[in-house]
Amino acid sequence: MIGRLILIHPDAARRIFVALLLLVITLGLYALGVSAAWIGKLVPPAAPLLEAYPETARLAGGLAVALILALNWVVLRLLPRPHQIAGVWIELFVLLMLFFYSFNLSFAFIGKKIGFLITQGVTTTLYISAISILIATIIALAGAIAKLSKNGVIYGLATFYTSLFRGLPLLMQIYIIYLGLPQIGYVIGAVPAGIMALSLCYGAYMTEIFRAGIESIPRGQTEGATALGLSPAQTMMLVILPQAMRVIIPPTGNQFIAMLKDSSLVSVVGVWEIMYLARTQGQTEFRHIEMLITASMIYWILSVALELLQARIEERFGKFNVR
Repeated sequence: MIGRLILIHPDAARRIFVALLLLVITLGLYALGVSAAWIGKLVPPAAPLLEAYPETARLAGGLAVALILALNWVVLRLLPRPHQIAGVWIELFVLLMLFFYSFNLSFAFIGKKIGFLITQGVTTTLYISAISILIATIIALAGAIAKLSKNGVIYGLATFYTSLFRGLPLLMQIYIIYLGLPQIGYVIGAVPAGIMALSLCYGAYMTEIFRAGIESIPRGQTEGATALGLSPAQTMMLVILPQAMRVIIPPTGNQFIAMLKDSSLVSVVGVWEIMYLARTQGQTEFRHIEMLITASMIYWILSVALELLQARIEERFGKFNVR
């Protein structure tokens, strides 16, 4: 019956849907305890009435926010798509900044510490992440070829490696490498331990990415390369991998972004990366939230930069990849 109503009276059904959606949003905001104090600031004569009836004020606040959201949706829909995207980003960024501003942050303290956080922390984080992703890529390629091998010994080694390092938490791997290797006589520094843990952990995940990418190439490509007299190694490097990169790059880029953030875990062994410096610098004047928010924004900026770089690389391989 509802389906017939939508087919016969689509405009009426759309209005009912919008009304129900506004009701759900209003009740949801009411349940979350949204404040109506901002209405009193915008309309001072309404402030005493809102204070006299707090429950009604909460409901009115929820309804007002729901109507603002609906009006904002209508206005954005009138704009071209690029302007819609820009508008959404700007609005959400402003709301995020207002949320941070409500913490009563000390911007003078942030300004005093951010230079050191960038020059020391960002440099160390990028250094660790770049080396780790490079090593992880080599491990992943070797692991993927091993998992595609018909040799039982090689396949067993590859599957054990991926199972182990995908099954253990990264933090535990860092501790085991940093604290465990000295037990067998090999003392390792904090930075090499962090790089080793990140490389082994992400190499295990990326092994499956490379394997799936290689298997996505039709078998006829390998047969054609063999017919031309190419060796298995030449076939893999010159024929299979260049075509598989279109499949491999998107998830690998995501892994690099994830690694960039997971590099914060190496702070537990004293590496001076972004999170370690944010935590220690915040302790000097008990301004933890300022440093944590600053570190969060730095991570976000780095992630956005990597997303743009990933998009350019994907575009390049998508343009020149011949299937």
